[in-house]
Amino acid sequence: MVVTAPSPLFDFDDAGSVLAADVDGILRSAALGGAQIRAVAAAVEERQLDRIEGMHPRSVVFVGTDARSRLAAQLVVALFSEQSAVPLVSAPATPPWVGALDVVVVAGNDAGDPQLARAVDAGLRRSAEVVVDAPDEGPVRAVAAGRAVMLPPRVHVQTRYVLARHVAVLCAVIGVLQSATRIPGLPALADVADAVDAEAARNHPSNEVFHNPAKALAVRMQSRRVILAGDSAVTAVLARHAAESLLQAAGIVAAAAALSDVLVARDRLVAGTTASGEPYDPFFHDEELDGPAPVAPARVFVLSTDADRSAAQRRAAALPDMELVSVVGEFESSTVPPVLEQVAVLTVRTEMAAAYLALAGGR
Repeated sequence: MVVTAPSPLFDFDDAGSVLAADVDGILRSAALGGAQIRAVAAAVEERQLDRIEGMHPRSVVFVGTDARSRLAAQLVVALFSEQSAVPLVSAPATPPWVGALDVVVVAGNDAGDPQLARAVDAGLRRSAEVVVDAPDEGPVRAVAAGRAVMLPPRVHVQTRYVLARHVAVLCAVIGVLQSATRIPGLPALADVADAVDAEAARNHPSNEVFHNPAKALAVRMQSRRVILAGDSAVTAVLARHAAESLLQAAGIVAAAAALSDVLVARDRLVAGTTASGEPYDPFFHDEELDGPAPVAPARVFVLSTDADRSAAQRRAAALPDMELVSVVGEFESSTVPPVLEQVAVLTVRTEMAAAYLALAGGR
């Protein structure tokens, strides 16, 4: 599929046109984060993780063998490593130091990937307890051969929308090991799934931009240079995922960075001078004399899970064109959702915004 630049004439509120353009079902895939999380919760209820329940491991190692699973591992480590009584480690391959005292979760999406099979085999050869978050087929099935705990996907979506599943599996493992990790306030996966489903419902094509957070985000990103900034270690990872979603779904190149780095670059972002150094005035600008006109200034979207929305806005207030993307304070309830729940909601929101921009771009 070839995606062009988003058309300013595209009507996001024309549900019929949006659905007609979505011949590949990308909106449906982007909206299935809650179903993926609920499927993992069902697997836990079916006692699929009984083999590791009650263990007190030396460490829990999350091995991500592709882009989405690596981001999930980094996200969960950023979320919970400071609170966990057991070290949580993110790694691109099974570390050589793991052994019988460790739990290794190997995640990926291509059962034929040699790196995925090697990571599973390495954990098993070193006598670690291995949980496999990947399709139960091909070389992975042959390597695991009943020796590893298999949690294959039950809800199948396009690969760029599987972050929710990977995060759910990693959180499920942490939850089963709760007697060792002792992470306070870890929300139930079913509750996280409910929050994600509610977000997907708000982002349905039939809902107008004013009542549709994903559409509103897409409209604000349309025809602009986009910078996604995270104001914490958690949201910095989420910003990278959002930038990759925009690239993969809509062909939009967006920068992802920590908010502190974006603030350092503030003066460069607001500069609007021509090649000759004179300030840009579209009425008097002559490309032969003044050089090419400057591009539109970048718009910075700051992703935040801060319980104090006002504080989050103040941290980014120095940026000239900034929008805070947060679920805190959006609804009537005064209760601040758990950070995991906020991350899951922001994930589906940014993924669906990228999907809307892909449809606006045409083919």
